[in-house]
Parts: sequence; C-alpha cells; structure tokens
Amino acid sequence: MEPEPPPPEDADVGVLSAEVRAELRGLSPDNADRVGRHLVAAGELLDDDPLRALAHARAARRTAARLAAVREAVGVAAYLSGQWQEALTELRAVRRMAGGSDYLPLLADCERGLGRPERALELARSPEASQLSTADRAELRIVEAGARRDLGQVEAALLVLQDAGLDPAEAEEWTIRLWYAYADTLLAAGRRDEARHWFQAVVVADEAHSTDAADRLSSLD
Repeated sequence: MEPEPPPPEDADVGVLSAEVRAELRGLSPDNADRVGRHLVAAGELLDDDPLRALAHARAARRTAARLAAVREAVGVAAYLSGQWQEALTELRAVRRMAGGSDYLPLLADCERGLGRPERALELARSPEASQLSTADRAELRIVEAGARRDLGQVEAALLVLQDAGLDPAEAEEWTIRLWYAYADTLLAAGRRDEARHWFQAVVVADEAHSTDAADRLSSLD
C-alpha cells in the first residue's frame, strides 16, 4: 500500500467552491485545513495525474469520509484512474448524501468497466436519466452505446447515438464527443465512408485537440 501523501503546504483552500468550504466548516479547524489542502491537490492533479489525485482524495477521506465533497473527489479520481469498483462505491455514496443524478453517466460507465453492460443499460433507462442536463444525457447515451457494443449490438448502438441528436451545425464539447463515438461505432459496423465523414467533423470542430480524430482519419485515408 502506497504511503499517504502529505497535504501540500502551498495549497490555497480559498480556491475551493463555497459549497465545499461550507462542508469543511463541520470539521475541526486543523482537520478542515488538512482535508481542504488535499482536495485542492486532488483537483489540480486530476487531469494530468489521476492516480496522484486519487491518493490525495483518499487521504482526505481518511478523516472526512462523511463529507460529500470528499467522497466525490475520491469517486471522480478513481473513475479517471480506472478503479471502477471504488469509483462506483464512492459515487453511489455521493448520490445518497447529496442527491441528484449528475454522476449517472459515470456510474453506468463503471458498470461497463466491471464487465456488467446490462447494469449500465438499466441505469441508462432509469427515471433519473430524464433529469440530466443536455450534455450529461449525451454522455449517458455514449455509455449506453458502448454497453450495446459490449453486448455485440453494434446496430443498436448506432441507433442510441442517432437518437441523442447528431447535428453537425451544433459544435459543443459534448457534441464533439458524441460525434466521435458515432464515427467509431460506424467504423465498427463497417461503414467506413460515413465514419470518415464524422471523424472529419470532429477534426474541424475540435480546436482543443481533445480527441485523436485526426489520427483516426489519417488511418482511414
């Protein structure tokens, strides 16, 4: 077991949201400061080094497991690190503690990661799914389509993505991810020309180069 990382001395707890700072006020001052600095470190490391982010989030959980913000930090970092069972446990805890359905796409994807696509589909069809924002609904459709592919149902996966609304005139971060998933699924279905069209749409819209669509397009050409 890896040793617990120390809370960074230079972490500015003031960057945490007002909601998280309010939760921290329920702890002793020393513990609140320690947990807050671990949460700041976890947030800063999340994109580039999710495993280190997870270590900091776990350190915060050791003395503040009753805080939803701490369980959320562990759950998200565990998800990005591929620790599916831990992510599932923590995000379920957040849902119990704070309510809401924001993490439904991640919960469903954790079920896929654990080799349970049928459970992912159950979550995608649950009443909570209708409460999601447009972007989160699209993320859930991407997961649902992936679960269909896990089950060998490629054509059904295409229908799921088509039903999410594929509008090449509307380029947002979530639509780019949707287009990419659609292109990848078209390729899996053997529809190379259509896949090329949608990979090209991603390349044009993805100014931040958040996907490898350009490489996928080159491989098709």
